[in-house]
Amino acid sequence: MSEDPITLEEIKTIPIVETLIRVGNANLEVMGFTEHGFRHISLVSSIAYNVLRLLGYPQREAELARIAGYLHDIGNVVNRKGHHLSGAILAYYILEQTRMPHDEIFTVVSAIGNHDEDTGQPVNNVAAAVILADKSDVHRTRVRNKNIAGLDIHDRVNYAVERSFLRVNPDSKQILLELDIDPHISPVMDYFEIFLSRMMMCRRAAEFLGCTFGLVINDKKLV
Repeated sequence: MSEDPITLEEIKTIPIVETLIRVGNANLEVMGFTEHGFRHISLVSSIAYNVLRLLGYPQREAELARIAGYLHDIGNVVNRKGHHLSGAILAYYILEQTRMPHDEIFTVVSAIGNHDEDTGQPVNNVAAAVILADKSDVHRTRVRNKNIAGLDIHDRVNYAVERSFLRVNPDSKQILLELDIDPHISPVMDYFEIFLSRMMMCRRAAEFLGCTFGLVINDKKLV
């Protein structure tokens, strides 16, 4: 009888995974970046899984998206620049030590290596789901600078977002990122200035999954 396939719960028990996430997030805090720790990766993992399941993709493919979402930022332990590439390599060596088949390993690796908006592309369904999940996590809980008056534009935009939700409608084949933004903290135009490239990447990812992508801010559809 064949062994059961690798799941995220098993990946979480690998000691180096916890260390990579914890140290990478601490490094980014020193550099002044928003939270990229267990809160962020757990949310990305869950959303990526749900995107594929809601659209009717196979359970195993959704589980690979769940794993890729959890591991997507481990490259931050090396450096923020190129973290998607170093993270993909680290993930390969971690997954190679498990019983995961090579085709699944490289599906996860390619998803991690393609989640950065500068060079990434939705090369497979798992990568598309991770892109949508990662880029939709804009929220004030990610801001680590407690000096609100001294926030830079990235932190200010994140802090202004009081609610973010990625809505997947399988009937209409539409994926919507819904945001509630406090305009007194940051005007809506600031969001576009900082995150336009991310939204374009989300559009490509949604189209790869056979869907359209839309952005709704304060109950108004803008894209």
